[in-house]
Amino acid sequence: MTRKPPIDIYQQVTDSIVAAIEAQPGEYRMPWQRSGLGASLPRNAVTKAPYNGINILMCWCVAEARQYPTSLWATFKQWQQVGAKVRAGEKGTLIVFYKQYEVEPSGEDDDGQRLAARHSYVFNASQVDGFDIPTLQPMEPLQRSEAMQRLIGATGADVRIGGESAYYVPSLDYIQLPDDRCFRQTDAAERTYHFESTAGHELTHWAGGKTRLARDLSGRFGSDSYAFEELCAELGAAYLCAELGISSEPRSDHAQYLAHWLRVMKADKKAIFTAASKASEATRYLMGFMGKEVADAA
Repeated sequence: MTRKPPIDIYQQVTDSIVAAIEAQPGEYRMPWQRSGLGASLPRNAVTKAPYNGINILMCWCVAEARQYPTSLWATFKQWQQVGAKVRAGEKGTLIVFYKQYEVEPSGEDDDGQRLAARHSYVFNASQVDGFDIPTLQPMEPLQRSEAMQRLIGATGADVRIGGESAYYVPSLDYIQLPDDRCFRQTDAAERTYHFESTAGHELTHWAGGKTRLARDLSGRFGSDSYAFEELCAELGAAYLCAELGISSEPRSDHAQYLAHWLRVMKADKKAIFTAASKASEATRYLMGFMGKEVADAA
């Protein structure tokens, strides 16, 4: 029997996300923001653990494309364990996990531990029979606003309100957020979402500061390194909003970054993996100020 060649996990995942972004030309929304699914982190239906890093994006993209109403997923065997059955013909969603293995150390600073990417497939709760999807009670907009304010206060970050722009200044270590009057959506709840996702974006930048997670924030506007950091912050905002139960809304000025993001992802098949990992790291760091642990799960 001829064995199938191993799949290139990095390339397959990157191609899937690029295709999802390009599926809506002219839109500045990322795939996970089009249907509001980004308001809930994908979780394993059996273990209850949240998915992490690139797997969040994969589940969000597929859920949006197939219009799944739930963020619960599990493998074929896990669904069997709880008495549910994946329906015939349903297509699984690829997720990535890492296996540790040992090699001969190459020097004193080498512990000989290595990680290898592996893949598996999960199925959404909407793809199975014999499982009751729980109904989630939506939070009131005011509660969501309080959650972000508590997070900002807990971090101790220097957040200044005023003007019409949102940005983080690494050299002076402060966040600038526009006055809420700059958010002019007609719906009050939508205005709140826009403000909070903007705050989450800038908090992710702040978490990468040199005295904290020490990401490279030195890229010039328009450069690939700048676009990469913006992608980290965009993902971090989505992850943070999901952790806080806030519906994450995109900022219209992010449209200018999409071409850069696509170029970075097309040039480096591991770029989105790294950005997603950095975003998850920032989310864990920030939620730690609230006394909440974010699982470093698959």
